[in-house]
Amino acid sequence: MTGLDNPITLHQPRRVEIGRGTAARVGTWAEGARRVLVVASGPTAHYVDRLGLTGDAQVIDDVPPEPDLPAFEKAVATAREVRPDLVVGLGGGSVMNVAKLIAALWDADATLKNLAGPNRVAGRRTRLAQVATTAGTGSEAGIRALVTDPDTHAKIAVESPFLLADLAVLDPELTFSLPPAVTAATGVDAMAHCVEAFTKIRANDLIDGYARSGIGLVGRYLVRAVETGADAEARAGMMLASYYGGLCLGPVNTAAGHALAYPLDTHLSLPHGLANAIIFPHVLAFNEPARPEKTAEVARALGLPVTGTNPLFDAAYRFCKELGLDMQLSHHGATEAQLGTWAAEAHGIRRLMDNTPRDMSVDEVERIYRAAL
Repeated sequence: MTGLDNPITLHQPRRVEIGRGTAARVGTWAEGARRVLVVASGPTAHYVDRLGLTGDAQVIDDVPPEPDLPAFEKAVATAREVRPDLVVGLGGGSVMNVAKLIAALWDADATLKNLAGPNRVAGRRTRLAQVATTAGTGSEAGIRALVTDPDTHAKIAVESPFLLADLAVLDPELTFSLPPAVTAATGVDAMAHCVEAFTKIRANDLIDGYARSGIGLVGRYLVRAVETGADAEARAGMMLASYYGGLCLGPVNTAAGHALAYPLDTHLSLPHGLANAIIFPHVLAFNEPARPEKTAEVARALGLPVTGTNPLFDAAYRFCKELGLDMQLSHHGATEAQLGTWAAEAHGIRRLMDNTPRDMSVDEVERIYRAAL
């Protein structure tokens, strides 16, 4: 079953620059912009000088790793003072999500909660450049942005073509200084996007091509990028894997892996990539009976040594652990008493759980959390 009979729409940035030093091309592309707002975080703000922007740019440098509504509203207030004609996202997925929303909504009246879901953002949009400084979310490629509601601890997901970048930049030099743990976690996030899109119920041959390429790049380059931060080829390969994962998200999206990871993001304040890594081996093995051929293809692409005495779960778990990731939830503050609540919350994210190729009950979600504890 190819999925080609299921209609999809694939959106991509108008222009993509990839390779060493390409961050400097932002300034040339942005020529004529008079009021530039750069959205960044503490670790990424120092890259503004590499963008080749002329004149002064206003910089937001305090976007948190998992932005919530107050952080977003603070950024929007700054944007309304600047009235930008160009917004530049300079960072990882959290930064780029906020940049998307600012570019589309800084002069809008609607609240973010009212815009949750697909195609509720309409009207003109300020020009948007997305400059990735991690290789994980693929947010520079997609039309979706997520912000946490602090009252419910749930993700508010906004999806619209008006969130798409006009320019996406994948400059591996901006990832050279990423610590090994961050490189590993974000790399597994990129892989999870591709794997979940590849194995979900309504997969599609077109998107499968991007997913296969992304998984193969992770298998080839992630360990190298973790071991040698300045390995330009490995870093570029991982940025491309992340980009492919981002392309998978728009028309196909993820499934149970991300649904189970989200409560870990919001309740434990885990980095999103690490949450995905902890869940990845469990969900991959759970779905194997429903997608045996594709799961075997994933294992081969990642170089997982799956044998009769080394089952899939063990091989996938070891893959993540040998990247230096702490795979036990209890080491990150989780307790058994919390698992039932998280399981109900994850199971209720139907926009993702309904994509899963094998039905997963609340009890099965809780068993996965308990196994990961």
